[in-house]
Order: sequence, then structure tokens, then C-alpha cells
Amino acid sequence: MFQQVILLSYICHVIIEATGISKSYGNLKVLNSIDIAVKRSEIVSIVGASGAGKTTLLQILGTLDKADTGQLKLAGNVIGKLNGNKLALFRNKNIGFIFQFHYLLPEFTALENTCMPALISGSSMEKCSQRGMELLSLLGIENRSTHKPGELSGGEQQRVAVARALMNEPAVVLADEPSGNLDSANADELHHLFFLLREKLGQTFVIVTHNEGFAEMADRKLIMRDGQFVTQ
Repeated sequence: MFQQVILLSYICHVIIEATGISKSYGNLKVLNSIDIAVKRSEIVSIVGASGAGKTTLLQILGTLDKADTGQLKLAGNVIGKLNGNKLALFRNKNIGFIFQFHYLLPEFTALENTCMPALISGSSMEKCSQRGMELLSLLGIENRSTHKPGELSGGEQQRVAVARALMNEPAVVLADEPSGNLDSANADELHHLFFLLREKLGQTFVIVTHNEGFAEMADRKLIMRDGQFVTQ
């Protein structure tokens, strides 16, 4: 009975569980039987040399790519059972993405960009604007809500990208070099912002980064080499 309670607690708190994840492109093996589990509200950093497989793993965890072998569970769902529109809807609702380049739509305001995931899922602008403004306020840029990306600084643009990633209250946010295009001051602010979001929203993050200082701040730092974790 005691073991069953422990197992139930583990299942309830694990957001990502990937086992035996392998991926090759032609004769090049990029991932070699990776196992990873991430708990709710955990901040996990992944580091390693270029070509180690970090971004490929993040794309598979984000359902943007498929593994050749292995199984991925996200928020209790077996991803292999989803495809097409069902997979796209699941991704939109459960996964937030932050990239090195913010990819904001230049013709839309900060608020409109923030609301984009909710608009894609069918919500009206009127309905999602309140949450969008709450997120921009939390990130300290509510006064920039009507400005378009070209009118924002690099740090402000990346904060809008963070707000957009949080719009649908995702189970996990996956970030690929989120501070790689920022100066050191803005990078430090962004790094501390992730911990604020964990504190305020209970948000879970998996972050690929070359910033060793930030990687060390995470709850766990995973090191990849030749498509495998060398420490976990």
C-alpha cells in the first residue's frame, strides 16, 4: 500500500517522462536512448557542446519532431497516440515555447502577440486580453502592450515572447537558448524571471542553454554529450 501511494505521488507530479528516446538523421545518430523525467514546477537546464543533441531532444519533447524509438508522456498523455489536429491542439494547450529569436509577428502589438496561442485555439481577442494584460503586467511591460515589436527593446521583445509562451497556461515551457540573443544585463533579468514565474505560477521549465551561470541556478543541470546524458 505504501509503495502504491509513493507511485501515485510520482505519477501526479511528473510532467514529462521520456524513455529510450533515440533519433537519427541518415547515418548520423543524434540521440541515443535518452531517459528524462521532469516534475511539476521544476526548472531543468540542459547543457553541452554544439551537436550534442540538445535542440533535437527539446524538439521531440515539444512534439515538433518524432523520435525513431522510445516513448514520450507529457501531462499524463502518451504522445505517440496523438497525431494531426489532435497533436497540434495538445501542443497548443500544453506546451509553451521560447526561442533565442523571439519570432514575434511585426504587424501585431505586444498584447496581440501575447494572445496569439489563445486566438489560434479559437478564443476571441476580448476573452484573452485580460490574461494577456495580466501576464504583461507580471513581466513588467504592461505599459508596452500597444507597441509593436519594432518599437520594443530586445529585452522587452523577449518578455513578450515569454508572455506568449504562458498564454494557455501550459504544463511545461521549453526554452532553446532564450537569452542567447540578449546582452548580459537583459540575460540576467530573463534568467531571474524564470524563477519568479515558477514562484508565482508554479511553472515548469526545461531550458537548453550555453550560459553556465544560469545552468547552475536550475534545480537540475543535465549535461549532454554525443546524444546521451553524462550526468543526471
